[in-house]
Parts: sequence; structure tokens; C-alpha cells
Amino acid sequence: MGKFEQIRNKVTSLDEMMQRILEWKNKGEKVVFTNGCFDILHEGHVTYLSKAADLGSRLVVALNTDASVRRQGKGPERPVNPENSRAFLIAALGFVDGVVLFDEDTPLHVIERLIPSVLVKGADYDADETNPTDKKYIVGR
Repeated sequence: MGKFEQIRNKVTSLDEMMQRILEWKNKGEKVVFTNGCFDILHEGHVTYLSKAADLGSRLVVALNTDASVRRQGKGPERPVNPENSRAFLIAALGFVDGVVLFDEDTPLHVIERLIPSVLVKGADYDADETNPTDKKYIVGR
């Protein structure tokens, strides 16, 4: 399999990702999960994702679909890059093992289905926040 196919193979359905995670966990691997829009991939994103990957054996990234990004109210021009392009770029990072798209406003359904070993969020979230309506609340905590 060529490099292009290897990257494309990382982007998969939720059901397929569940199977992969089950296999990884059966081998004793620790699965790290994070999510986001990653609309315009920049150094901060790569730093965040690489540090998340360091917390386990496998890194899975859930990516908001275009519709989900638009509902977040980030502006009428967002997302700048379409979901398939964003998924491909995230998958191209060597330390990312899987990418799955989600259309909901939060990744709760994805987290509940995948049951990762570790849930990682950026510094703009607060692990102590218990109010689900607060922007700093970590869904799936």
C-alpha cells in the first residue's frame, strides 16, 4: 500500500473505528481521543495533537463535519477547508492513527461509542467545570 492509501485508510466510519479500537485495546494499546474542527491546520494544532499522541499508543481524532462547524457560529466563511480535506490533512500526520467525522454539535456520541482510554482537550477547556452549558465544559468527561 502506498503512502497516499495509508493516509486515506486512516479516515474511516465510526463503526470501523470501533473495530480498530477494539483490536488495539485487545493488544494492550492505550487509545487517546481528541476532537475539533482543525479548519486551518497550524503549528498550535500540530503541537496539541502531538502532545495528545504522547499520552498513549494510538491517537484517534474526531473531526466536525462542515455542517457541524457552521452550527458553531464561527462565521459565515467557515469552514475554510471542506471536511474531506481537513480529514486528509489530519490523517497525514504520522502520529495520528485514525480520523472519524461527526455531524453532531458535540462529540459525546462518538466518545460513548469508541470508549477511548484517554480523553484530551486543549487549554481552553476546564476539567473542573461541571456545567454542561459552559464553553469550558469537557463533553464526555
